[in-house]
Amino acid sequence: MTDTKVYLLDGGSLVLDGFHVYWNKGPGGEIRFPVYSILVEHKDGRFLIDTGYDYDHVQKVLPFEKPIQSKDQTIPGALKLIGLEPKDIGVVVNSHFHFDHVGGNKYFPHAKKICHKAEIQQAMTPEPFEVLGYSDLSFSAAAAEARKTTAQLLAGTTVANSTFEGVEGDVELAKGVKLIFTPGHAIGHYSLLVEFGSRKPILFTIDASYTKKSLEILCQASFHIDPKAGVASMRRLKQLAADREAELMYSHDMGEFQTYQTGTKFYG
Repeated sequence: MTDTKVYLLDGGSLVLDGFHVYWNKGPGGEIRFPVYSILVEHKDGRFLIDTGYDYDHVQKVLPFEKPIQSKDQTIPGALKLIGLEPKDIGVVVNSHFHFDHVGGNKYFPHAKKICHKAEIQQAMTPEPFEVLGYSDLSFSAAAAEARKTTAQLLAGTTVANSTFEGVEGDVELAKGVKLIFTPGHAIGHYSLLVEFGSRKPILFTIDASYTKKSLEILCQASFHIDPKAGVASMRRLKQLAADREAELMYSHDMGEFQTYQTGTKFYG
């Protein structure tokens, strides 16, 4: 692998009310939004950022989010579409540990795992209003044991093979692949900046800004721990995109997602 490539792995979709997507603004009513993971193929290896949601978990714990996910939209299925298997991924990075970003972690016991150092503790002891967000603990034996949800763990998941390297601040994963610390939605939330040799950079807001409209009007989602930090992170992303002349991509914007390249197509 010589040139950086970015694949967007379609993970299906969920539903939220508009007042949750656009906190205190709305309008209300069901909004179906995409969930996807980001695979970066780099000369230094393959980096998978987030692993989507687990259909069975959502149906059991959050059925009101009405999951739609085909076999090809599971992490193993999405990787298979581009000729890969979970064993081919060397590093898994979680932008944060909400259920729609960790559902496929269990398929990567062999991989190095990276997160913000505050996220594991937050998953173990979430604030009362964060419990549903941190409801899928299958990504971490330690977190599942702390919250007494070990029934979620896939057979063979241990503390040793589900331990994370905790990082803080902005972090360069590899040359041109950088985690941008954007707290607010979650205490240890990361966005992602990827630079290429032949095209403009891509700045993935991830959940710091669900949609293009969210960033334009500085309206974060209702699921957050620190709204002031969230707005500051959105402003930072706007400035960073301008400074780097980066293309912005959003985590949960169906209109934008329908214009993105997915499946076997890639950016690079």
